[in-house]
Amino acid sequence: MSVSVVVGNPKANSRTLEVAKTLAECLLVPGTYDMSVIDLAEHAGDIFDQTAASVNEAVARVAGSDLAIFAAPTYKAAYTGLLKAFLDRYPSDGLSGVTAIPLLTGADLGHSLAPSATLTPLLTELGAVVPGRGFYFVTSQMDSMRDIVQRAAEVYVRNMGQVARLLPVLADQEQA
Repeated sequence: MSVSVVVGNPKANSRTLEVAKTLAECLLVPGTYDMSVIDLAEHAGDIFDQTAASVNEAVARVAGSDLAIFAAPTYKAAYTGLLKAFLDRYPSDGLSGVTAIPLLTGADLGHSLAPSATLTPLLTELGAVVPGRGFYFVTSQMDSMRDIVQRAAEVYVRNMGQVARLLPVLADQEQA
């Protein structure tokens, strides 16, 4: 299982990165996946260079992932321009086959709808499957972060399990 954590915080090694990595760890059984962390702050100088090998490699790695968590701090009620610039490299359906979880962090609950209202539509436009509403984490709760993230992970696991139960009865699209 290939997992990518993409963080669009302009500050490297941010709290947003910590929350996103913890979400991946809470979602999956240890030892069953390879996690690739893409901290876009480390690529900020190349993000608009279409020939930048490091960014192009990251784009390809995420597109080949089974699961990707896209995270950013909330800026002006939306995700950052850094994350948007990365996602703009994908064509329509460029994330087809990827299960994606949108995650935004912020100072208070005032922007708690931002992941679902802003990032989820972009991810679905790119062909990703989003297994529930976007996750919003209030950064003043870092002391309780693991417990809060674990509860969010349980909801995503339940949602994905509900979809998986349909697999045996879904029509074979190749024969339809």
